[in-house]
Amino acid sequence: MENVKASKLGLSPEKIARARELAASIAKPIEEFIDNHTTVTVERATLRLAGADGADSQGVPVPNILVDQVREHLEDGALLPYVNALVKLGLTVEELNRQVAEKGLNIAQIPMGDRAALEAKAQELVESFAERVGRTRRKRQELQAKYSGKNNDPLLYLIVATGNIYEDVEQAKAAASQGADVIAVIRTTAQSLLDYVPYGATTEGFGGTYATQENFRIMRKALDEAIEKEGRYIYLTNYASGLCMPEIAAMGAVERLDMMLNDSIYGILFRDINMYRTFVDQRFSRMIDSYAGIIINTGEDNYLTTSDAVEKAYTVTASQFLNERFAYNAGLPARLMGLGHAFEMDPSIKNGFLMELAQAQLARELFPEHPLKYMPPTKWMTGNIFKGHVQDAMFNFVSKATNQGIHLLGMLTEAIHTPFMMDRGLSLENAKYVMNNMADFASEIEFKPDGIIVRRAHQVFDEAIEFMEQLDKIGLMSGIEEGLFADIKRPKNGGKGLDGLEEKGPGYYNPFADFLMEQLHIDKNHREASDRAFGLQEDASRA
Repeated sequence: MENVKASKLGLSPEKIARARELAASIAKPIEEFIDNHTTVTVERATLRLAGADGADSQGVPVPNILVDQVREHLEDGALLPYVNALVKLGLTVEELNRQVAEKGLNIAQIPMGDRAALEAKAQELVESFAERVGRTRRKRQELQAKYSGKNNDPLLYLIVATGNIYEDVEQAKAAASQGADVIAVIRTTAQSLLDYVPYGATTEGFGGTYATQENFRIMRKALDEAIEKEGRYIYLTNYASGLCMPEIAAMGAVERLDMMLNDSIYGILFRDINMYRTFVDQRFSRMIDSYAGIIINTGEDNYLTTSDAVEKAYTVTASQFLNERFAYNAGLPARLMGLGHAFEMDPSIKNGFLMELAQAQLARELFPEHPLKYMPPTKWMTGNIFKGHVQDAMFNFVSKATNQGIHLLGMLTEAIHTPFMMDRGLSLENAKYVMNNMADFASEIEFKPDGIIVRRAHQVFDEAIEFMEQLDKIGLMSGIEEGLFADIKRPKNGGKGLDGLEEKGPGYYNPFADFLMEQLHIDKNHREASDRAFGLQEDASRA
C-alpha cells in the first residue's frame, strides 16, 4: 500500500490534530473505567494464555470451569488459584487440565501456598506464552519476507462460510488459487453471544463455522500449504469479538491468525453486548493482538447499513478516530489498525460515486499509515446481478484510486444467496481487471480544489469534529445510549454480559496483562474511576 504523502483534499493539519485530541479526551474516562475492572472472559483468556485448555464430558471448556470455581473471588484474578493448583499438586498444565475436565478437581478448594513460589511459577507460564507466540510471529515474518511483493495491492479479501471447517478448507484453497490474499472464516450465527468458546473441530454451523482453536489450527495449516503452492502469503481472518473477545484473540495469537475483526462499538450496537463489559474485554484482546502482530479490523462499515451513508458519513469518520485511540491505548501500532469504512451510498444518487471517492480519500488521508479495510456495497444490492457487478466494479475503482489496504470483495449475488465459488471467481476477476488497468491512477490524479470531491470531504470531516465535540461533552457511552451511532440505542446497564463484569480488588494479580503492558509500552499509571459516574448501578458491577 502506497501511503499518501501530501493532502489532495487540502485538509487542515490543525483540524486533524483537533480530532485526535477529542478522541483521546472521549476515550479517557472509559480507559479509567477499564483500568479498574476485569471480566470473566478476560480471566478465561488469561488462563488460556497460561495453557488452560480442553473440555469436560458435557463440552464445558476448562477455562469456564475454572473461572466458575473461583467466581466468588474474581476480584483477585483467576490465575493465582490455577498456579497454586499446579504447584501444590505437582502437576503439569496438561495434567491439571485433565484433572479439572475428567476428575472434577476444584482449584478453589486447594489452600493457597507460598506467594513467592506461586508468582515464580506464574512467570514461567508467562515466559512459555511469550516464547510460543514469538515463534508464530517469526514464522509469519519469514513467510512474508519470502513472498514479499507477491500479494495484490490492496489485499483481496474473500469469505468462506459453510459451517463445516473441512469444507471451508476446500473453499479457502480454491479462493487462494483464484487470487485471494485474505481468507475470512465467518463465524456461525450468534456465536458472538455465547459466553464460552466451543472445543475442537466442528462440522455444523448456521451461516458460518464455529471459531475454535482447533478450527483455527486446521485452517492455518491448509493456508500454509496454499502459501507454498501459490507463492504468496495468504492471510487468515476470524472474529475476536462478542462475549469471548479476548479468549478468541488468545487462540488466534497461538495459531497465527493474521487479522481479527475487533470492535466493541460494533458489538454494542449490532449484538446488544453490554458496553461496560465489552470495553474491558476489548482492551485485553487488543493487547494480545498487538503482541501477536495481528491486524484488527473494525466495523464502522456496519453503521451505514442502518443509517444513511450520505447523511451519517461523519459517524464513520468519528468512530475511526475513536477506534484508533482505543487501539493506541492498547499498544497497537497504526500498521495493525484496519479501520473500517464502506461503499454504501444509494446508487441512484447523482454524483454518488464522487461522494464515495471523497469519503475513501478522506479516510486514507486522515489515517495514512493504517491498512484501511474497505467494504463493498451490500445495502443497495438487488437481485439484478448485472447491475450488482457494475456496482462492485465502481467500488473496486474507488478502492484502488484511494490506496485502500484491505479490500473485501463485493459479490454480484449479494442479495440472493451465500455466494458460490463461481461468484467469488467472478468477483476476483472483476477486481483484478479494474485494479490492474488503473494501477498508477492514484499517483496521476489530483482533485479540483473547489470541486465536489474536496467540498464533500471537508463537509464530512467538519461534521465529524462537531460530532466528537458533542461526544466529549456527554460521554461516548451516553452517546451510544442516545442512538447517535447507526441510529441504534443501547442502554448502559442493558445488553448481554453485564453479570460477567467485576471490579478489581487491591490484590488483583495478572502477570500476563503486566507483561503485555510492559512489552507494548503502555502507560501503567492506573487511574481512579467511579462506577456511579458511569451510571453503573453499584450492585451491577459484580456477578
